[in-house]
Amino acid sequence: MKKSHLDLKILVIDDETSQREILSDILSDVGFTVITAENGEMGLELLFRNNCLLVLTDLKMPGMDGIEVLKKSLQFDPEIQVILMTAFGSIPNAVNAIKGGAYDYLTKPFNKADLLRVIRRAADKVQLILENRQLKEEVAQNFQYHQLLGNSPAMRQVFQIIDRIRNVDATVLITGESGTGKELVAKAIHFSGSRGKNPFIAVNCGAIPETLIESELFGYARGAFTGATRNHAGKFEQAQHGTIFLDEIGVMPLPLQIKLLRVLQEKKINRLGSNLDIELDVRIIAATNEQLEEKISDGKFRLDLFHRLNIFSIHLPPLRERISDIPLLTRHFIRKFSERYQRQNVRLIPAALKKLERYSFPGNVRELENIIEKTILLNDSPNISAESLMFDETQPSKKTSLSMSSTLPQMEQDMIIEALKASRGSITAAAKKLGISFKTLQYRIGKFGLDKRDFKN
Repeated sequence: MKKSHLDLKILVIDDETSQREILSDILSDVGFTVITAENGEMGLELLFRNNCLLVLTDLKMPGMDGIEVLKKSLQFDPEIQVILMTAFGSIPNAVNAIKGGAYDYLTKPFNKADLLRVIRRAADKVQLILENRQLKEEVAQNFQYHQLLGNSPAMRQVFQIIDRIRNVDATVLITGESGTGKELVAKAIHFSGSRGKNPFIAVNCGAIPETLIESELFGYARGAFTGATRNHAGKFEQAQHGTIFLDEIGVMPLPLQIKLLRVLQEKKINRLGSNLDIELDVRIIAATNEQLEEKISDGKFRLDLFHRLNIFSIHLPPLRERISDIPLLTRHFIRKFSERYQRQNVRLIPAALKKLERYSFPGNVRELENIIEKTILLNDSPNISAESLMFDETQPSKKTSLSMSSTLPQMEQDMIIEALKASRGSITAAAKKLGISFKTLQYRIGKFGLDKRDFKN
C-alpha cells in the first residue's frame, strides 16, 4: 500500500494566475500542501524558506525561466524533484532539462490524470528521499555514545573499540589533537560500561601546578603541610569504584609518574603525609595530544608507564580527516544552540556547509562547535549562509580570533569591538562585517556600554 503524501509540500511556479489557481486546487484536493509563486525569483525564495523537495514550474516565464529555476534548485539541494510544464514546441528544451536533472515534464495542455500521475510518481521519490534522510539520522544516532558523534569509518572504528572495552577494567590511552573529543571518549567508555553508575572524575594534569598535583591526585593527611588542618581525599579516592580520567598525561612530572606506576601495579595509594595504604577499585583512562614516544626518547616520559597505560589505545582523528562527519556534527550543534538561544527553524544552506567542509579546523570539533554557537548568537536570519559563518577560512589562526574558553558575553563584546575598530566606528560597516542587522548591532553596542565615537580614529 502506498504511503500517504499528506503534508508533502509542492511549489508551483507559473506567471499565469488562473493556471496557478487550477493547479493549486487539483493538488490540494488530493492532500498536498501547495505553495505558489508568480515568477522564478519568488519561487526560489519560497523554495529556500519552505525547504520544498517537489517543484512544478512553467518552462517559459518572464525573467527567470524554468531552466534557471531547475539549475538553482539543484544547486540548493541536488535531491529536489523538478517537473517542467512546457508547450509542444519546447519539448526539445524539456528533454535537455531532464538530462540536466529535471524529474519529468508535462506538455501543455495536459489533463488532471496526467498531472496527478507524474506528481504522484515524483512524490513517491520524495517520500523515499525523506525516509532515507530520517534513516541516516537514526543510524547516526545509533553510532553515538553520549555526546560523541560521528558516522565516518574512522569514528565507527572508535565506537567499535569503545563497545569492546567498556566493560573491561584495563587501562586505556586516548590520543589525538586538542579539540577532538578525548574526554567525551573517556565518558563514553565509563557511562556505557559496568562502572557507569559510579563516579567519573576528570583531572587535567596540565592545569594543576606541579607543587599541588600530588596532593590533588592522592590526597593528604592532616598535618602533612602547613594549612593541612584535616584529612583530604584526592581524586583517586573520589573515583572509587568508578573511573579517573587523566588528561594531558604527557606533562605529568617524572617523580609523579613513578607514583602513578605504583598505583597501576599495586592498586593502592598513600595520602601525602601518611603511610596508610588505601585500596583502590578505579579504572584509569589517560589522554594526550602529544607524541609520547618522542617524550620517552627525550627522557621526559617513562617507557614502563607508557606500556601500563597503553593496554588499549584509541586514536581520535582530527576533523579534517573525517570531513563526512561535519554535516552530522553541524546539525547537532545547530539543534543544541537553537534551543539554548531560542532560535526557530535555523538551518545551514549548502554553500555554508561547503565552506565548513573546505576548512582545516585547527581547533577540531571544539572549534566547529564554537563557530556554530557564535553564528547562531549573532545572526538574525534563520538561514545560515556562507557569509554569515563566524570565521575566516583563509586565516584560521589570526591573532584576532577569540579564545575558545572565553565567556559568551565577553566573546560577543570582543567581536563587536573588533568590528567597530575595523570599520572606524561605522555601525553600518561593522554590522555588515558581523553579518547582523544595523538595529541588532546598535542594541548590542548599547548593551555593552560602548560608544562608536571611541573607534573613529
